[in-house]
Amino acid sequence: MTATAGDRDRRDDEVVVAAVARTPFGKFGGALRAVPAVELMVRVVRALLERAHLTSERIDELALGCCAPHETDGVAAVVARQVLLKAGLPPERRSLTVDRACCSAMTACAWSWRSLVLGEAGVCIAGGTENMSRIPHLVRNLRWGVRVGSPVIEDPLLGMSYREFRPVSVDAGEVALEHGVTRQEQDEWAALSQARYQAARARGVFAEEIVPVTGEGPRGEAIEVHEDELPRPDTTVEKLSRLPTVYGSPTVTAGNAPGLDAGAAGVVLTTRRAARELGLEPLARLVAVVSTAEPPRQIATVPAAAIRAGLARVGWSLADLSLIEINEAFAVMPLVSSKLLAGGDRQATEALRQKININGGAIAIGHPIGASGARILLTLILELRRRGGGRGAAAICGGLAQGDCALVEV
Repeated sequence: MTATAGDRDRRDDEVVVAAVARTPFGKFGGALRAVPAVELMVRVVRALLERAHLTSERIDELALGCCAPHETDGVAAVVARQVLLKAGLPPERRSLTVDRACCSAMTACAWSWRSLVLGEAGVCIAGGTENMSRIPHLVRNLRWGVRVGSPVIEDPLLGMSYREFRPVSVDAGEVALEHGVTRQEQDEWAALSQARYQAARARGVFAEEIVPVTGEGPRGEAIEVHEDELPRPDTTVEKLSRLPTVYGSPTVTAGNAPGLDAGAAGVVLTTRRAARELGLEPLARLVAVVSTAEPPRQIATVPAAAIRAGLARVGWSLADLSLIEINEAFAVMPLVSSKLLAGGDRQATEALRQKININGGAIAIGHPIGASGARILLTLILELRRRGGGRGAAAICGGLAQGDCALVEV
């Protein structure tokens, strides 16, 4: 799926971002462990309406990513439809739930982009939600009975793999080494992500993104969660180097990867014409959302492929980008992708990495897989605005080497 705007600036029909919001991202088994993904997204939708000063009747379509809908219900969970109704949007409005693995929320943005460009909608909300703490265990074939022996309980989170494919951590680690990206470099990037997050937090960066939600304290009491739970400010490369690798990966550890997290994120998308009519001040122009894919083993390289495809689509060069977000599914992804984008040149690679995830990434913030595509997009937009404008790319990989890239201009 590819969505792109025209070449002229300030066209009435170009797509703009009118508001952004996300919940805090919660750690596995943390304060958000009991909050359904639907409720997390309801909070975001209501916050988006408040921030854009829109009534619910103005929203024509809701598109959401969610990779584990069985967390909410078993069959046909229609997460976006549930969110639409619970958030008070008119029941006649369209909704779409997308599962494109970690790309899901960004793919939802592409879907809404297309609805706006085709004139099928005037104002859309797009994003994604996930609560990986609530993913249930599986017992297969129990419906038909177990004649001899005990039923086997499976944990779908174990290994984060696909039944007929290897764990993604194995593929990513092996591909990293093939591109000369060592375990030490990955640990160094993870420590840098944590440090950048802490510096950004001290500047109040994330307070601009986050809307608080009600969670559960250690004694079961209701508490307000207003900050991400994942960051580890005491992280050092030395500590990371002592961690064992996971699931047979040669390089990936719990320290240079994010957790199994909870959270929701979203954006309000509209056309420049509709924004003017509604009195909205656009935050950014959403120039293109491009989707791509590579052979399944190449999950570490696919963000670079998505960025290249996006730049080719809109006629930009890598030098045109002021900032880049590459989702840290593992530290491998920004490291390998930046090296590929820079053509393997060491100096160019290091220069490019100064533009990537400058406020920290998913290793520090968290990675609720259905939500991260929208999170990196809104983080990119807000940082470009703090810097007075510019062009940026947000890229993310998804299971079995899918990739999405959103290009924005502020």
